[in-house]
Amino acid sequence: MLLSSQTFAESLNDSLQGIESEWATIYYNTPKQKQESAYNRLLDKTINLSKQHPNNAEPIIWEAIVKATNADHQDAVSALESIDDARDLLLKAIEINPQAMNGSAYVTLGTLYYMTPKWPIGFGDDKAARKMLQTALKINPNGIESNYFYGDFLLSNNNLNEAEIYFKRVIALPARKEQIYADNQLKEQARLALKNTKDRRLSSAKSLFASLFNSESAK
Repeated sequence: MLLSSQTFAESLNDSLQGIESEWATIYYNTPKQKQESAYNRLLDKTINLSKQHPNNAEPIIWEAIVKATNADHQDAVSALESIDDARDLLLKAIEINPQAMNGSAYVTLGTLYYMTPKWPIGFGDDKAARKMLQTALKINPNGIESNYFYGDFLLSNNNLNEAEIYFKRVIALPARKEQIYADNQLKEQARLALKNTKDRRLSSAKSLFASLFNSESAK
């Protein structure tokens, strides 16, 4: 029985790693016009895995992630439905095991809260986003995803100095051996985001200088 449960767990882990690798390939490498069909095929896999492991949060989290990322290829109504479904799946996963995948449900849910339009169109909520992303950081303070998306949230709210702290952490953190490709992609995005914060600060300083110059000239 012990060997059987170990094999069962190893099989689930292998399946999850395969799904994560396939998702990363679609997201980063597959041409946009082919992504929707690829996501739909991957969604079928995650749904089947969820049915096989109904008491595990991990397949549910991946089902939510695939639904959410595929929403970008759908019409507005279908996209909002997919985002709502993803939110409900993540809340279900948190009920089963909030620690699953080092708090990835909180990372994804927090990201949805700050990227989704606010009421009355969607359920977007910056306060909820901050809470979810900070919870993810408490669970996994050295996670590449938890640090990157909290930094991105801060950047979206123009908290440039604080955002830089988290992007620098992402760059410094080692990529996971089992997901080195996906992690390195996020590390590269963190480098670009860090440059973005510097460019925005420089642009802001130039605008301030211009306004001061113009006000002085007007005297």
